[in-house]
Amino acid sequence: MRENGSTMIRSEDERVARCRARRPVADITIGYFADGPWAQEAFLRINADSSMKIRFICARFDKPDQKLRQLAAENDISFLTHPNVNSTEFMQSISSYDCDIFVSMSFNQIFRLPILNTPIMKTVNCHAGALPFYRGRNILNWALINDEDSFGITVHYVDAGIDTGDIILQRHFAITDNDDYASLLDRAHTGCAEVLYDALKMLQGCEIEPIRQESIDPVGFYCVQRKEGDEAINWHWSSRRIYNFIRAICRPGPMARSSINGREVKINRARMVEGAATYTGINGSILGVEEDGFLVKTDDSFIKIIEWEYEGRIRMGDRFDL
Repeated sequence: MRENGSTMIRSEDERVARCRARRPVADITIGYFADGPWAQEAFLRINADSSMKIRFICARFDKPDQKLRQLAAENDISFLTHPNVNSTEFMQSISSYDCDIFVSMSFNQIFRLPILNTPIMKTVNCHAGALPFYRGRNILNWALINDEDSFGITVHYVDAGIDTGDIILQRHFAITDNDDYASLLDRAHTGCAEVLYDALKMLQGCEIEPIRQESIDPVGFYCVQRKEGDEAINWHWSSRRIYNFIRAICRPGPMARSSINGREVKINRARMVEGAATYTGINGSILGVEEDGFLVKTDDSFIKIIEWEYEGRIRMGDRFDL
């Protein structure tokens, strides 16, 4: 065991040994900390397996997921919320559920070691990122902004860090130029449910060989949460960078933003122009208006905007504010 302050953290070898000591796990009981479509789809997948029993759903305190509340009521499952799941009060209240494992899916509180170590099989999280890379927040947006050709979904043990625990199962999903935030989100909702369920079956059968993240990369990286004001396009970027930026935050995201003469333009979709020449010009200039969109000068060439919102008419010769 390794020591962290006054708390002893069991090694993965001991964790596996404890799992095996339970003999073949015919049934597994789960405490589910969850929110959103990701969690709803995963619930349906898990709940359909008679060998898996969700004992309670703990939703986000500030805005509890009403679909999960409904699912809990329909299946006679306790529905909980609490402002601090690490509190002694909450931990005492969930002890009666006698869960084998806690599962986190899009939950918004940070777990501390006492609650993480409460179930015999510990606590796992499903993260829509290829750990140890893409730790943190808004991962699908960042993957598109960074022009990745795939994104990962990882189920991992939760430890004292943020998205740093040992990996149980990870799968990768392709990203093509036809993808945007909406299509990746749909794929991730389904993918998270599948990967989480498969990881739980591996844990149930004690068929796990956890992978330490530092064995993949000793550092990895984190992504910060995107906030209001991060939607602004910089027309000094290359066409490819602008294209990726626009598709990364399209609806249901906030959409990319710019302005013409101080009036905001929301841009939801763009298209790369095949064969667009590289040349010097005035970035942000409207180079032409066509039936299905308009062309804008970028740092290296130009790009076509094909879906936007603007209270006015965009004309050739207009310029986006820089």
